[in-house]
Amino acid sequence: MKQMDWEDTCPLVTTQRIMAGKWKLSIIWFLAEHSVLRFSELKAAFEDPTLTQKMLTQHLKELQENHLVIRTVYNTVPPKVDYRLSELGKTFIPVMRAMESWGETYQEQVDDFSK
Repeated sequence: MKQMDWEDTCPLVTTQRIMAGKWKLSIIWFLAEHSVLRFSELKAAFEDPTLTQKMLTQHLKELQENHLVIRTVYNTVPPKVDYRLSELGKTFIPVMRAMESWGETYQEQVDDFSK
């Protein structure tokens, strides 16, 4: 199998490609916890000044393009926009819970090694 074929067909590479980006997992996590968030609420949830509006917008756009996040624009003045996980996006929550569990175990074991 050629390298290109493997990268195009490997499910792990697909997941890695979709979730690549410093903030994407956190975006999904916050949307899973809050169901629906406006852009300003999502940005405030990070409490990190290194996250720019441009980067958050880009990550949200990519998550929309990958059918994991739904962006809803309301025809109001001023315009209201909110974000929520799609049904497909919600299927990633158990994966994140497993990652959280693994991370906790890893932190505990690394702490034990340091003692």
